Amino acid sequence: MTQEPIQTEMPDESVREVFSRLYADGRAYAEAEVERQKLRAGIVAAGVRNAAIFAAVAVVLLFAALVACLIGVIIALTPDLGAGWATAAVAGGSLAIALLLLLIAKGQMSQIKRAVKS
Repeated sequence: MTQEPIQTEMPDESVREVFSRLYADGRAYAEAEVERQKLRAGIVAAGVRNAAIFAAVAVVLLFAALVACLIGVIIALTPDLGAGWATAAVAGGSLAIALLLLLIAKGQMSQIKRAVKS
């Protein structure tokens, strides 16, 4: 039984053809990668957009709930104080709380500035 020799011949291809094929394959890979990254960026952009919409709706609903709560407090205080004084009390209390929160925020910003400077 005789064995036939295994052919180890490479096809006759010049170095130029090999580099040309390598360049074409690299270019195709780069183009595919660019398209993949564009797709990923589109998915991220859509997610960010949706998150921003949901956050905006949540803020609007939170504001509406706060207004409803303040109106409820005015209605609850009206029998004891009268409509005008109940409104003034609620508005004054709201402004005092807002001022306090702004002062706290200013203090936080001052701490941040001091931390950044040092």
